[in-house]
Amino acid sequence: MLIIAVHVSVQSFAEIGPLVKKEVGYIQIHSSSVLLYIFLNSNKLKKALVFLFFFSDLISVITANSVDPDTIFANNEMSLRDIEIYGFDYDYTLAFYSSHLHTLIFNIARDILVTNHRYPEGLRKYEYIPSFAVRGLHYDVQKALLMKIDAFHYIQLGTVYRGLHPVPDEEVIAMYEGCHVPLEIMSDFYGKSSHGHTMKQFMDIFSLPEMTLLSCVNDFFMRHNIDYEPVHLYKDVKEAIRDVHVKGIMYRAVEADIEKYICYGEQSHAVLKKLSAQGKKMFLITNSPFDFVDRGMNFIVGKDWRDLFDVVIVQADKPSFFNDRRKPFRRVTDKGVLLWDRIHRLEKGQIYKQGNLYEFLRLTGWRGSKVLYFGDHIYSDLADLTLKHGWRTGAIIPELRKEIKIMNTPEYVHMMTWLQSLTGLIEQMQVHRDPTSRAVVEEWIKERETKDIFNAQFGSLFRTYHNPTYFSRRLSRFADIYMASISCLLNYDFQHTFFPRRTPLQHEASYWPDKTQRLNDLNHSFIYLILFSSACHILK
Repeated sequence: MLIIAVHVSVQSFAEIGPLVKKEVGYIQIHSSSVLLYIFLNSNKLKKALVFLFFFSDLISVITANSVDPDTIFANNEMSLRDIEIYGFDYDYTLAFYSSHLHTLIFNIARDILVTNHRYPEGLRKYEYIPSFAVRGLHYDVQKALLMKIDAFHYIQLGTVYRGLHPVPDEEVIAMYEGCHVPLEIMSDFYGKSSHGHTMKQFMDIFSLPEMTLLSCVNDFFMRHNIDYEPVHLYKDVKEAIRDVHVKGIMYRAVEADIEKYICYGEQSHAVLKKLSAQGKKMFLITNSPFDFVDRGMNFIVGKDWRDLFDVVIVQADKPSFFNDRRKPFRRVTDKGVLLWDRIHRLEKGQIYKQGNLYEFLRLTGWRGSKVLYFGDHIYSDLADLTLKHGWRTGAIIPELRKEIKIMNTPEYVHMMTWLQSLTGLIEQMQVHRDPTSRAVVEEWIKERETKDIFNAQFGSLFRTYHNPTYFSRRLSRFADIYMASISCLLNYDFQHTFFPRRTPLQHEASYWPDKTQRLNDLNHSFIYLILFSSACHILK
């Protein structure tokens, strides 16, 4: 039997006591407080204990300080006062797409597998599942497993999927001889499975249909007991997805019904206008072809969109654009004709194809921390710029808006309050080794899982149960700032400085009274755990 001894105020006891009177075994009344001995026999009571007596005021504080989804968050201190030049990717940076686009990519790639690669006709019955995957997942090419990995290369158990179904934890541990993924089989610097790396990390928003298609095909083969080679499957799906982009199938579909696929256009237009009014230089570097970008920008901004940009580069082939010095720029006419003349300067109003960043720097002189570049792909858009060239970088993370809205809900606030209290309780109780105590601790450890509130299969984009995800680790390293959309810039003036939160390192004391410290104070000041083999022993 587990019993908790709790000090509460007389006022709190008068208000709450009747609700838990059946569970109270013993009461001591003092002048200013009441000491309750409460039997912890149910999850409902355990949570009520913490919420009702200790955290009701704290929850009010947290709710009152909910996070604005339009905030710009800083990993590294950066002032807009220092930024003279703004650069942009196009897809999912200036142009945001509706969910119809992922369905389109999935359907076309699925049909390419059946038609061109002779996959079974039964695959056509599978439809895109928007809520299945999240960005940042790893895929083991040889084992055909999709999973979430944390910042320390540990697999989050419960998030390993073969096809559309989870793999039991015991099987995962047996396959990997634990939960740790060695560095030599992790994805390479750009998240790719190459040079002996067997993991692929999906960092692009466009990769959501690819992950879903891989899982659906795996599911079909397993359901029908079809023997297959996972490496061939991965390569075929990768090629089918590539064909959707490279062969222009997706581009033509979007251009034909642009209002169906592009959204939030007016917000991107407002940002560009604001920057232009402040006399800021602007440039566009995208992997998309000119016709596609032109059609989209006409819809977002208007036919004069090129007047806003000092340099426009299409089909840049990022991330090679940032590393390969061999590709020269080539001018493109409005009708897509490639010209052969040597490029001596990058002119406003002109369109350029390919090229490389070293030539770009030489021709523009736009170097160092006065340049801020925005993109959605942490590797292809941002990594090389911050590591090799000293540009400031801004990551566009559309998923932020949804996750922040969830975090602002009372359900999430209650869950995290309980999670924090559980952690404190487990820390204190783990010294007890008797079977009853160990059973309670094990039960509480299971309660610390918070996956389902975000995505039922894989949880949050930013966290495993308790650690940052591998995605979060790379985001914090390669992006000075990050936000849900480019429109967040509208909330700040051009003198604003973004400061990262100074959160204490694990060995540092907290010198600022934050909510976490208050939780710890509550745990240590008010909760006294007493373990007895029976209730009679404590009452004696």
